[in-house]
Amino acid sequence: MIDSGCTTLGIEFGSTRIKAVLSGEDHTPLASGSHTWENKLENGIWTYSLEEIWTGLQSCYQDLAENVWRQYKVKLTCTGAIGISGMMHGYLVFDKNDQLLVPFRTWRNT
Repeated sequence: MIDSGCTTLGIEFGSTRIKAVLSGEDHTPLASGSHTWENKLENGIWTYSLEEIWTGLQSCYQDLAENVWRQYKVKLTCTGAIGISGMMHGYLVFDKNDQLLVPFRTWRNT
């Protein structure tokens, strides 16, 4: 399944960790990876920088790929589908050129 890309990759940007799960065709979890992070108070706003988002995603995927290799001795090169979810109480606003209009707001901004 992994070699042929018959898997689904799920990624969740949580408030304390970015998590990734690789699932098989029957929806059974095959491997997982994660990256721990913490939002920061900057200019009175609890936020993550775009650099932290990209770096965290890359770290999480690397952890997943290493776990796939350890468990199955297969290099993860493709998946059949991908789904990404963000924290339920996050807030990202972009303009038509995909530039952030305001810093990423997290659940801690009440």
